Amino acid sequence: MSETLTHLDSNGNAHMIDVSDKDVTKRTATARSVVKMLPETLKKVIEGGLPKGDVLATVRIAGIQAAKKTPELIPLCHPLMLTKITVGINVLDDCRIEILCTCALSGKTGVEMEALTGASVAALTLYDMCKAVDKGITIVETSLLEKHGGKSGSWSVNNG
Repeated sequence: MSETLTHLDSNGNAHMIDVSDKDVTKRTATARSVVKMLPETLKKVIEGGLPKGDVLATVRIAGIQAAKKTPELIPLCHPLMLTKITVGINVLDDCRIEILCTCALSGKTGVEMEALTGASVAALTLYDMCKAVDKGITIVETSLLEKHGGKSGSWSVNNG
């Protein structure tokens, strides 16, 4: 693990790091968000019974769009030519939905922030689509699950 914060220069000022000398490697990252809601709300999401339309399709599209727009939202992220973005949705139990966002590219910098942004905005979109029928929805987790590629290699939540 690095001893320094890469987005700070020697004077402690924020800056975008120079990746021009880094090797191009295949890089992937997967992040997750978990959204908790009432069982009745989850049932309506699954069965398509909410007034705003197809919730799950909208959530997937929002996650993909957000991953592509990450450098517009996170100030020091490099603009990337993502080659793959997937947003998966899994029902965990009668009141929780897991959103998984995976991003990939061949490039000089990682895609962790893109995966985290995609999962986060997908979760926020799920909240927005359901808030009319459930005021108590909570986003209970957003985290990086794994990343591969680059100088630091692979990392996953299972092996730290």
